[in-house]
Amino acid sequence: MALLKEVSIETIKRLPDDSSLEDIMYEIDFVAQVFKGLQDAENGKLISTEELLIRVDKWSK
Repeated sequence: MALLKEVSIETIKRLPDDSSLEDIMYEIDFVAQVFKGLQDAENGKLISTEELLIRVDKWSK
């Protein structure tokens, strides 16, 4: 969790000074989702490209 906090702080520092609260929240959420995805991958929670395409196709109908 310390790394997530550090990356989140650095992300906020890189945002323009006039960023809105929504902009900041969006960026932090994006960073958290990337970390979650990396953690899932490390734990073997992966799907194939074919499975992903099947799921996306179902969502678009």
